[in-house]
Amino acid sequence: MINLNEYGWNLEYEQDIKQGLIPARVVEVHRELYKVVCEYGEVNARLKGTFYKEIKFDDDIPVVGDFVYLQYNQYGDSLIAKLCKRKSKFSRTDFSGHAAAYVKTIHEQVIAANFDYVFIAVSLNHDFNINRIERYIGAAIVSGAEPVIILTKADLNNEYEKYVNELKSQYEDIDIIAISSKTGFGLEALEKYLNKGKTLVFLGSSGVGKSSLVNAISGEEIMKVNSIRDDDSKGRHTTTHRQLIMLASKTMIIDTPGMRELGMWDAGEGIKKTFDDIEELMEQCKFSDCSHKSEPGCAIKKALENGKLDEDRWKRYLQLISENNFGKQKSAYTKREKLINKIKGR
Repeated sequence: MINLNEYGWNLEYEQDIKQGLIPARVVEVHRELYKVVCEYGEVNARLKGTFYKEIKFDDDIPVVGDFVYLQYNQYGDSLIAKLCKRKSKFSRTDFSGHAAAYVKTIHEQVIAANFDYVFIAVSLNHDFNINRIERYIGAAIVSGAEPVIILTKADLNNEYEKYVNELKSQYEDIDIIAISSKTGFGLEALEKYLNKGKTLVFLGSSGVGKSSLVNAISGEEIMKVNSIRDDDSKGRHTTTHRQLIMLASKTMIIDTPGMRELGMWDAGEGIKKTFDDIEELMEQCKFSDCSHKSEPGCAIKKALENGKLDEDRWKRYLQLISENNFGKQKSAYTKREKLINKIKGR
């Protein structure tokens, strides 16, 4: 018998559920087939037919890390009957970049749920991209968990401290750690996050070393590691699907396939906190509805002119805000459409 408390289950997930159902946690998703862990161990499960009738929005489908109530079947696939309320989730749009402009509606794609820390893995090679880091930070903050920036492959970059200091000057409240999975450098700084019953979600592009880091943290080869191309530091997807891994320390890791693009989903608050320096400047503008273009007394214009605000950072902020607002407009249509269809009994 498995104690689900070791998998993070606690009273906050308890609900008034019909007799005969037991709690479980989703550890893998393969299209319509789920692998869940419950008191009887790991079992295969599918969504119960009535589950589909209760779906209102895109985030109502279980993902890796979710707690669910299960109709257990010892002779075949069990049935997932109820999704428990999430304490955290990481979402993105199902379309990102230029493709989003050509679709009628944009949907929320939940990547993982019920985690305590978001490990944002960025390689200290050609993959280092401040725009991508800012996107991850914004999404991580709004997820409800604590972001941690992990700069991998420090053994390949003698100037890793420069990158650490650059990020720390901008994000004082976020832990930024340079590590090398190959040599073990910096891994001791991660130990404070590796506590029993805690769940970490790993995010990052292909080839940044997420699988190597999982292996280094666990102390054993539990993840396959692929090589990357030296000319552009791009790697193949080592992780092909999302999965929750239980380490010997009883810390859980949700590993995700690498993402080159991250479409922002309802991340307004996260973006504001990521660019809190810009938000503070906006409050100093003479007019509350300042467009930061031609108005007198604009603190943004002044900061750009005297060099207090980097112009590239300002452009990245505007880009993320615009993208997030665009997604909200298209997703609003999606929700109205679903509600109308539900009322009509479709």
